[in-house]
Amino acid sequence: MRMLDPHKRSSIYVDQLVEIVQKKDQQSGLLTEGFVKRILTKSSSHPHGIKVQLKTGEVGRVKKIIEDDE
Repeated sequence: MRMLDPHKRSSIYVDQLVEIVQKKDQQSGLLTEGFVKRILTKSSSHPHGIKVQLKTGEVGRVKKIIEDDE
């Protein structure tokens, strides 16, 4: 199983199931699960995680990539 890095843009793709932390939840660390609608980070990597928009509209940085084969 390959390790997907939430800090690298190349690990993230549309329709992928991920857990993000929204800006309002950064203090608590509360994670929101959902499917990626758009990748918002333009650079190839980001130290706090790649910023995405979920299909539900929430925006946050990817903290965990949920693999289908888990």
